[in-house]
Amino acid sequence: MKLANKIILALSCALLFCSCLGDLNTTPMNETDFTSENAYQNESSYLNALAYINGYYMLVGQTDPGENDLGFSDSGQSEFFRQWINLNEMSCDALKCVWGDSYLSELQNNSWSSTNDACVAVYTRAVKAIALVNEFLLQTEDDKIRSRGQEKILQTIAGYRAEARFHRAMFFYILMDEFGNPPFPMPENIGGDNPEQIQRADLFKWLEEELLDLVSDESAMPEKGAVPYPRPTKGSCWALLSRMYLNAEVYTGTARWEDCKKASKKVIDMGYKIHTPYADLFRQDNSESGAAEEEFIFAVAYDRVSTQSWGGSTTFNSASLNEDANKAIGAEFGFSKVNAENWAGYHVPAAYVEYFNLQEVEWNNSSNTFGYNRQTSDQRAFFTNLGCTETFSPSSQATGWLCWKWHGLNHDGSYAHDESTAGNWKLSSTDMPVFRLAEMYLNYAEADARMNNGTVTDGLAKGYVKELRERAGVSASTPAIITTDWFLEERAREFMWEGHRRVDLIRFGKFTSSDFPWAYKGGIENGSAQLSDHLKIYPLISSDLSVNKNLKQNPGYEQSK
Repeated sequence: MKLANKIILALSCALLFCSCLGDLNTTPMNETDFTSENAYQNESSYLNALAYINGYYMLVGQTDPGENDLGFSDSGQSEFFRQWINLNEMSCDALKCVWGDSYLSELQNNSWSSTNDACVAVYTRAVKAIALVNEFLLQTEDDKIRSRGQEKILQTIAGYRAEARFHRAMFFYILMDEFGNPPFPMPENIGGDNPEQIQRADLFKWLEEELLDLVSDESAMPEKGAVPYPRPTKGSCWALLSRMYLNAEVYTGTARWEDCKKASKKVIDMGYKIHTPYADLFRQDNSESGAAEEEFIFAVAYDRVSTQSWGGSTTFNSASLNEDANKAIGAEFGFSKVNAENWAGYHVPAAYVEYFNLQEVEWNNSSNTFGYNRQTSDQRAFFTNLGCTETFSPSSQATGWLCWKWHGLNHDGSYAHDESTAGNWKLSSTDMPVFRLAEMYLNYAEADARMNNGTVTDGLAKGYVKELRERAGVSASTPAIITTDWFLEERAREFMWEGHRRVDLIRFGKFTSSDFPWAYKGGIENGSAQLSDHLKIYPLISSDLSVNKNLKQNPGYEQSK
């Protein structure tokens, strides 16, 4: 079992702190829950509390993964990480769904409102997570530690506090990226007044200062390797800064390319590695095999035993294939199926798959499971068009490409889903990356191109691109002159369904442009739509607006309160 998840097993007696943030209160869910009054009499409870914060990316409640604390009828759809990916991929050209749920249709037609379930899940869980961190910071101040007679653990607690602050920064970053001008709850709001609203540029400034403090020499934030994977370290902080600086012009109106290069290089120099083969990054045992620990700078750790969830990698394993494709791909590897289940929902439009330059593409050829030559194609491509028509339709399972980037195999080719394991064999144990070294490589290189009239000139940047392209088996097709525009396509290949696409398209000026169509953009089948610029951020959710009068809805959504 994963070491970090042994800690999270403590969730059976985890802390769920009382806090007051309008209708986003977090309160003990049963009589046996700890409260802030008695939680910290046992020194081990501090680590349990940190584990709960760390687990909030993927856990939906305190007991069964089928029961959630947001009141969603489908608990898997209430999970933060699943819906965060949906907001960033299904609103664009990379991910489509045929299930017909109204919130999914709204995402892929770019017609969402302030009650969209994905928006509600991401916003609510982010604000709740921030409240958990704020309460943790209040309860771990030096004076309170001393008052409990626990002076000997002050240094340890300082490290825990730094990790908690990173998580708070991560959730604030997501609110800034997705919702623009969110509420800004701080510890003083616990049990007090509703938080004020913060503007996007001001939140960027606060995040930058917070993260730079966490990476300073005086900080107690753990160095790389000082805490077990996948807990955050200074590398995680620099990686978040790298992503922020890459998109700083989107967030603040001012480009920060040089800062992006510097932050990326800080991470690169820490000793992370580009793991080969690429496929191992998304296998069921990606943490046990060493693939994730080598390349992932921060990740959400899933485990079918200790961090059970119907979201995250379980969704991407199960939702992406129909029964025929599941069986056919499984047979290619000597198994009856490649995934534990086949929900037959997620699809990839053909135009997106074209970025991978697949070789010898065929449609409706039952003798070719994949529909192309996998051996000679980009090794980041995990597709099948078995039994599908080329043009995606939201009303048909047999449409467009299917993807099996996440699947049920271990790195040695064995099948991970043991059906004799009662109750949890259908769930996935694949860790999901939030930041990985490949992103730092491409952030560095793109920033260099933008600093040099749209062309990569830095020898290190060229080397980073070469290393990634060699891993993908396509180094021979790398352009001699690497331009800024090339990075949008390369990032589509490298980071498919990892949550990058929306902000990448916004940064490149493509998200709302009619010159960049995709299937059902704006609800139009051929996607030749000009979207309103207000769609570059999501609306604040209506339930929070109704209870916190300090909040003003984002422009363009005023009628959706």
